[in-house]
Amino acid sequence: MSTPNADDNRDASTGAEGTERTERVEGVQGAAGEVGASGRLPDSPAARLQALFEGHRLTPTQRRIAHSMVRRASEVPFLSSVELAELAGVSQPSVTRFAVALGFDGYPALRKHLREVAPTEQSAEPGSYNEYQQAVEAEIENLRHLAEILADPRPVRRAGQLLAASRPLPVLGLRAAASQAYGFAYFAAKVHPDVRLLHEGGTMIHDRIDAAVRAGASALLCFALPRHPREVVDTLAYAKGAGLTVVTVADSAFAPVAKVSDLLLPAAVGTGLAFDTACAPMLLGRVLLEAMCDDLPDAQARLEEFDARAAARGLFVE
Repeated sequence: MSTPNADDNRDASTGAEGTERTERVEGVQGAAGEVGASGRLPDSPAARLQALFEGHRLTPTQRRIAHSMVRRASEVPFLSSVELAELAGVSQPSVTRFAVALGFDGYPALRKHLREVAPTEQSAEPGSYNEYQQAVEAEIENLRHLAEILADPRPVRRAGQLLAASRPLPVLGLRAAASQAYGFAYFAAKVHPDVRLLHEGGTMIHDRIDAAVRAGASALLCFALPRHPREVVDTLAYAKGAGLTVVTVADSAFAPVAKVSDLLLPAAVGTGLAFDTACAPMLLGRVLLEAMCDDLPDAQARLEEFDARAAARGLFVE
């Protein structure tokens, strides 16, 4: 569907690259320094692409291109510059400038390099799929990418330890990410003694963070999805300044929240429909719940206690 995205969907505009603020690509936050002995993702086409971008100063438009390439790593070596521009929602000259920023003479040289460092068989074109099926297939690919990342479970286990140890545990999610935060907080409250949902912005959100810190909080979990509200970035910066360790589930290692996160766990969103789809971030949230339960010794007892109370109240239909 080609209709423009709404306020809580991704921002398709690129702006003038000459005036865009550049930021250094530091790799997958949390996966860097946490994943494997080398600090990288398990070897895969996506991981090799990620390594190619690390250490380069990229504009927001160029980071959009890099993000799109990582998400579709198996296809990128076979795409023309026009096709990559369409995939990333940028102009064809932007793709050329991106290749030059990485140190290549142009996009053909970059594509040649990609075929050498990330060889893969070209995927069959799903020409018989309609637009709805294509959206589902894209989400399946996002889940496969998430499975690659989770091949090394140490970042998620570390996140689970941080979340389990924080009493209380603030969980932040604004606008498009509010439902992800609510879902996590709903289940987490069944095993964690004090979960505080922060799903509405405004002037009081800093007050609520201050209150959590005074009560003993040591970490904050954030769900951050496109479009990324400026308020989320500001809130995470405030939380870090208040002494909280920020664990973030975001759509990309290149998301604006990366610079204000201590541990970032990426899970791509689907962009094929009018509104983004977030199956991978939701599943990653459930994985984090599992990891947190592993570090809460009374988690099983709390669940059994809840089940007993629910049965006594006739809470659920059998």
